[in-house]
Amino acid sequence: MIDEKQILKTWNELMDIIDTTFTGERKEKLIKLYTDFEERMIMAPASGIEHFHNCFGGGYIDHVLRVLNASTKVYETWKEMGSDCSGYTKEELIFVALNHDLGKVGTKETPYYIPHPSEWHRKNRGILFDTNEELDHMPVQHRSIWLLNQYGITMSSAEMIAIMVHDGLYDESNSVYYKPYGEGKQLKTNLAYIIHQADLMASKIEYETWKKNGSSKIPTIKKVVKKAKLSSANDSASDVFASLFGDKK
Repeated sequence: MIDEKQILKTWNELMDIIDTTFTGERKEKLIKLYTDFEERMIMAPASGIEHFHNCFGGGYIDHVLRVLNASTKVYETWKEMGSDCSGYTKEELIFVALNHDLGKVGTKETPYYIPHPSEWHRKNRGILFDTNEELDHMPVQHRSIWLLNQYGITMSSAEMIAIMVHDGLYDESNSVYYKPYGEGKQLKTNLAYIIHQADLMASKIEYETWKKNGSSKIPTIKKVVKKAKLSSANDSASDVFASLFGDKK
């Protein structure tokens, strides 16, 4: 079960990672971005379909933490196996893992996921959320980079490429990076490969968890959005939960 305490715990873990990993202006801008999106993020799912991964309120942050954890382990495995990981820093690795799916929160004004309007699709197809057509259509990874740009958060070319192609060859448009014709067109670092493996691992484990536990045991965002509207962007995570769930005794 993902309950209030667990979701607040994951949010605090995420903010601690930002606080301890980054420094200076980049840290300040990341904290500003994540604080502005706090209300959206703490209740965002990681996907809109039950049998994909983490299709429930709080699923987004849980997924990001899993990718962060997996990426450091995959990174160490690559190093132990003799791979050259000198082309980027651990901070860049964490930056990409942290922001790889950022576009799934939408914009400050408009959410990316909204409850699916069709009860039949929710009940029979497990499609609990629909993508919001009020947003400009763009791939998630493009919106991730756009959001970072809106907050003036700069990134290296290795970071940008890794965010862009973290879905690997599941996205055919990435073939220009993963199927280069000529040695000079190979990716300069293995950062994108590591993030893709970490994301794939996290997603598959989340699917296995859903398959084992069953969707009925996992609270979904569609059950709480009707209870209360989120108040203001200045509220803390605990204030948001007080609004959504009422006081907990």
